[in-house]
Amino acid sequence: MDNLTWRGLGLRAALACAGLMAAAPAFAAEITIWCWDPNFNVAIMREAGQRYTKTHPDVTFNVVDFAKADVEQKLQTALASGTTSALPDIVLIEDYGAQKYLQSFPGAFAPMSGKVDYKGFAPYKVELMTVDGKVYGMPFDSGVTGLFYRRDYLEQAGFKPQDLQDITWDRYIEIGKAVEAKTGKKMTTQELNNGGMTRIIMQSGNGWYFDKKGKLAVNDNAALKGALETQAKMIKAGLIKPATGWNDYVKAFTSGDVASVVTGVWITGTIKAQADQAGKWGIAPIPKLDIPGAVHASNLGGSSWYVLASSKQKEKAIDFLNEVYAKDLDFYQKILTERGAVGSLMAARTGAAYQQADAFFGGDKVWQNFSDWLGKVPAVNYGIFTNELDTAVTANLPALVDGKPVDAVLKAINDQAELQIQ
Repeated sequence: MDNLTWRGLGLRAALACAGLMAAAPAFAAEITIWCWDPNFNVAIMREAGQRYTKTHPDVTFNVVDFAKADVEQKLQTALASGTTSALPDIVLIEDYGAQKYLQSFPGAFAPMSGKVDYKGFAPYKVELMTVDGKVYGMPFDSGVTGLFYRRDYLEQAGFKPQDLQDITWDRYIEIGKAVEAKTGKKMTTQELNNGGMTRIIMQSGNGWYFDKKGKLAVNDNAALKGALETQAKMIKAGLIKPATGWNDYVKAFTSGDVASVVTGVWITGTIKAQADQAGKWGIAPIPKLDIPGAVHASNLGGSSWYVLASSKQKEKAIDFLNEVYAKDLDFYQKILTERGAVGSLMAARTGAAYQQADAFFGGDKVWQNFSDWLGKVPAVNYGIFTNELDTAVTANLPALVDGKPVDAVLKAINDQAELQIQ
């Protein structure tokens, strides 16, 4: 090869031709991802990226760790201003906010219908990312809920684990009264200014603040009515240890002050961090409302991945999500054992990690139970104003406790919501 040829190719290409160094991939691509929580979402996405790069060396990943509020603010600002160049290729969105983004910014996200087999995922996760028959996200972690309870306290009150299976909320309240009478412990804890418990009970009753078409549905809503009445009964019975803020809420059950807590699977690691309580805990399905269509399964939280339509790496980003999150069962075993993440891909339930008995929870097959309940969570339409409705509910629940008729309380919630969402 003559000197002119060397100069024309450039040093790097010439060295590659000479076999002195490897040529760079012809179509190298970097996929940028925004998410939050370095020990959960960020770590899991980095694991997913590493898996994909092993078989697609031309693709690398830049996983950017922001606070959740910062992700939401940056995404909202960029979409509202139309400054798509500032957006990543993939972004994590909490499930409750999905419809708000999809409906408020049509065309901003890339549909994945026809590229992803959504039949393999928990139906409720697919429902929340669907608009006009098109599915826009990649389902990720679940907030499937369970009843975490102290075996020792329940036993002191004369109850066995089977006594917490297939119970109604009224029965839960009866058990709670007996537990406090025998042990002096409150049955549960709750942040009364937080709408989480309302959402748990309401979704288990196959309802939400909005109907299947996203229209406000508060009046004559049996599931919401049951959720409000149940909480009012628990408050009146004195079963709840009120919590002020997240830390106070967690302390109530990790310190042993209460006998149970109903919340999402993601709390499992927090409970297991109390090594001195090993063997003293158990899990059961959540209680259900005594109304048609109600089940012992619900959801609290969870997020999913979305590809921006403006992404220059859109097709590669979709292929990446599809290859790992929709097909890689070993990936789900690893993030379960290492991060406590219960994914919403139903086939992952067959893995060995899900079958393990957990001595901390008295030998219960914790992950298998949660994954079974995951498939039973009712699919509802979270709408675009869940946060506003939460505010209206928490503002009006005290009136129900004080004796205001439940239908009047529902009307007050509806009226306040209509003002907030105009």
